This record gives sequence, structure tokens and C-alpha cells, in this order.
Amino acid sequence: MVKHQPLQVYERQLCLSCLTGIYGCRWKRYQRSHDDTTKWECLWSFILFGTFFLLLVWFYFWWEAHNDYNEFNWFLYNRSGEWSDGTVPILATTAAGFTYIAFLMILALCHIAVGQQLNLHWLHKVPVSLFTVFMISVSQMWGEEWDIISISLQATGPFLHIGALAAVTALAWLVAGQVARAEKTILLIYLAVLLSLYLTPLSISSPCIMERDSLKARPDVIGHQGAPMLAPENTLLSFRRALQLNVSGLEAEVAISLDGVPFLIKDRTLRRTTDVSRAIPERQYEDASFFNWTDLRSLNAGLWFLKDDPYWTVQYMSERERWLVGNQTVCSLEQMLQLAARTNLSALFTLRRPPPGHPHHFSWVNLTLATVLSSGIPQNLVMWSVDWDREVVRQKAPGFQQISTKKQLLETLHQNGISRLLLRYNQATARDVMYAAGNVSMTLYTVNEPWLYSLLWCSGVQSVSSEAPQVLKKVLSPLWLMSPDEYCLIWVATDLVSFALVLGIFIFQKWRMSGMRSYNPEQIMLSAAVRRSSRDVNIMKEKLIFSGKRKIIELSGKLVNHILNSFYSRTTEGDPLHSRSNL
Repeated sequence: MVKHQPLQVYERQLCLSCLTGIYGCRWKRYQRSHDDTTKWECLWSFILFGTFFLLLVWFYFWWEAHNDYNEFNWFLYNRSGEWSDGTVPILATTAAGFTYIAFLMILALCHIAVGQQLNLHWLHKVPVSLFTVFMISVSQMWGEEWDIISISLQATGPFLHIGALAAVTALAWLVAGQVARAEKTILLIYLAVLLSLYLTPLSISSPCIMERDSLKARPDVIGHQGAPMLAPENTLLSFRRALQLNVSGLEAEVAISLDGVPFLIKDRTLRRTTDVSRAIPERQYEDASFFNWTDLRSLNAGLWFLKDDPYWTVQYMSERERWLVGNQTVCSLEQMLQLAARTNLSALFTLRRPPPGHPHHFSWVNLTLATVLSSGIPQNLVMWSVDWDREVVRQKAPGFQQISTKKQLLETLHQNGISRLLLRYNQATARDVMYAAGNVSMTLYTVNEPWLYSLLWCSGVQSVSSEAPQVLKKVLSPLWLMSPDEYCLIWVATDLVSFALVLGIFIFQKWRMSGMRSYNPEQIMLSAAVRRSSRDVNIMKEKLIFSGKRKIIELSGKLVNHILNSFYSRTTEGDPLHSRSNL
């Protein structure tokens, strides 16, 4: 029996099969190709990489926007009328999408590394498109929040630069392999990206890059709505919790009741923060200003906190704390002012004018002023923010701290007696330092995250309004602070290390690829087949012998017949006795 040694051995390339199968559903060997990627697939590869970077920015945006999650939920509540934590599904979708797209991008890079043709399956193309539509729709809904990216980069820029440089340096291995295969265009793109990252620190500016001696005093923290993460907002319990956290002042939103009592509420209606839907269901959609004080005092303002648990803090409360929370009522402005006066803390409030048809639609300022003066709080502790009839208020209460919620010229502020600005944190810029030079201080809202508080601290902000004073209390110094010389040293050292690694990777890849070209592929294949003596090869030999036994016999018979015919045709040309027929 004749045995044939196979000259070509097909290995089970499980990793390669999984790579091409998951990415493009090319599980079989004959489906794979080393040809150039088509223009259509190049376009989809570009869309995939673009979606990944968009999701990366999107993921970073929602990570930093944690400071304003409550504001986003309140925004959704005003649109839908129902309170829910809308950030949970968005964060879950973002995390799933980022993981999925990152996995596809890694598979695409592996295709490039092994020289396989890119062919993204349509089952992957549909989710990639859906994630793009999802990001665009949500970003348009909350477009005003995108300022958080430029602000947060002042705190994270130096560290993101190091991370991005490390990622691009790691890609040098793939790029060097492609350059060795004569892909020069990729080299130019890579070098351009690398050079831009080397020079990126020239465009990075952060107030935390400063000399330590220039750091100003720690900003005061004002409890916005008290401590609403620990107790129901705008209740006496919430303000007491804030006092325990050593805040420098209390802040609230004020409305006027039907019978002329200023009370604390943020929403237009009472549905979210009281049990009005149970106690007076026929009036749950009415404006809160059309309720008299007796009806307001009868409503429970704490049960909603235990039910909705808006800040995920109820589980940490004791039974007594839950009882206190569940028995809170609507708080009046006078009660808050008296609490601030007893503790010698400042009181800041914004006043909402009653709607048309309200009996105090025109007398709302005088009514509120009379309430403040009768509460017994010293005038120097009151921060008055209402522009309406400001001159009248200044005459009746000259000791009030006049504040403005709008940016104005420094001369205009001085003329109106305004000594403080109350702005959202994204409205303040580095040029607003002129206000501090003109004896006009700034209070920025709403600051809940340590990184934002540290950034504003380094910027020289005098005070912030926060819904999380329990978090900011732990920030005793800026999260990071370095001098310009220290940052320059880190920048140069990082660039030099990256350049040395990239250069070493390119030199090694060139030496490696040049060594591989010195071998004949056929010799490699034959030697691999000869040396291979595993069980798989033995099985392959047996299949080759037994499965093709009949075909081998037929071919052998034809070969013998052909040889005999040739032999007798030559030897019997002159001797008919030795012809094949006589034989």
C-alpha cells in the first residue's frame, strides 16, 4: 500500500476564525481574504471609528455631567409631568454602547494587524447607526449642558493628554506593521496625530496650574435648598442638616401663597414634593401660588422623598430619620430666615412673581420685604436678588446685600449698589476676575462635585451654592495643584518617553519583517509538514489513504497501462512476434 505525505497542513486557526466570524460572520477559511478592503467597507470602518470616538466623548460627557443629574431629572419632569431618574437608562445605554463599539473597534484593529480584509456584518452596522441617532437625539434635548466638557477639560486635560498619548503610542505596533507592508499613507496620518499630541499641552490651560502661594481662600459653601440629598428639599429638616455640615448660608426659591405668605418651593405645582395628589387630587395641577397657607401647611412634604429616593440615600437612614423625613411640611420663608438668624448665617433666596390673576401679583416685592424685616434676621445677612423695585428695597433696607443674577458692567453694578453676582457655574469665565478687583464677589451654582469645586477654588471664586454640602465638606484642598514648571517637566518627559518607544517599535518591526522576507514560503510549509507528527496529522494521513483508496488504484492501473503501451510500441516495431496482441 502506497502512503502519501501531505505537503500542506491546515491548522485549526480558532482565534482567526473567531476574529473574522464575530466581526463579519466569516467563519469558514474560504470566506476569509487578504485582499484590500473595498471602498464601501472602508467607509463603514471610518463610521465605526467615528462612532467610537463620539461615544468616547459622550461617555466622558455623562461622567462629568454627574454634577447636574438632578437638574436633568427636573428638566425631564417639567416636560413629562412625571418624576423619574432619567439618567439611569441613559447611563446604561451609554455603557452598553461604548463596550459594544469598543469591542468592534478592537476586532477591526486585529483584522488590520493580521492582514485580513475588513467586512463588517450588517448585524453590527444597524446598532452602530442606532447609537449615533441616540446620541444626536439626547444631545439636542439637553444641548445647554455641553459646556461641561470645556469646563471639565480644565481639570482633566493634563491627565487625558497622557492617556491619549499612551494609547497612540501603543498603536505604533500596528502602524509599523502596515508601514513594513508598504502602507505609507497610514504612516503620514499616524505621525500627524502623534505630533499634534506632542504639542497639545500648548493649548491646555487650567487655573490649577499655578504657584501654590497664589492659591486663594477656600470658597464658602451655601446650602441650596438645605441639604436635599439628605432630607426633602426646602424643608426645615433639610436646612438643619445643612447647618450640621457647617455651611456659610442657606438658599431657597420662594413663591407667594394666595393669602400672602412667602413659602419655599422650586416647582410650579405641588405634585412632586407634596402629597397633594392624595390630599386634594382635583387641585394637583394648579399653580402652587393659588393655595392658601392653611392648605399648604396641611400637606406632607416628606413622604415623596422616601418613595422616590431621588439621591439613593434613604437606605442609609435610621428608623428615626425616616420618621422625621416622613413628617415634614411645607416651609415658609420666615421659618428659614429665623433659623438662619439663630445660627448667624446668611440667607439667599430667589423670588418668583405670582401669575396674573393672583391677588399679590403687583405687591409681591413689598410683601416679601415686609416678611424679611419682621423675621428678625439682621439685614447684613440677607442677600436680595430681585431686580423689581430694587431702589425701593435699598431705601427701606439699606443693609441688605444686593446681588444680581445677570452680568453687567462694573460701573452699572456699583450704581445699583450690587456687591455680588449669582451665576450658573458655566456662565463665569476667566475674564470675570475684574469683578473681584472691583469689590464684586461671585457665587456660582450648582456645584456638587469635588472636581468642579476644586477648579473654582483655583479660579478664585468666593462662594458656591451646592446641593451636596456633605460632599464638599470633605474637600480640604484642591484635588490637584502643580506649578507651571512641574507641568512643563511632566509634559517634556512624557513626550520623550513616547518618542523613544515609537522609534524602538518601528526599528524592531522593520528588523522583524525583513527577517521574514528571507525565507521561502514553500520551504516553511514543507518543513512544517515534515516536522509535524501530531495526532491530527496522522489522522489526516489515514483519511488520505483510506478515503482515496479506490481512486489511487484506478490511477495506478492507468499509469501501468500507459507504461506497457509505450514499452511494447518501441520494442516491437521490427519484430511482430513480440507484439502486444501475440503476447
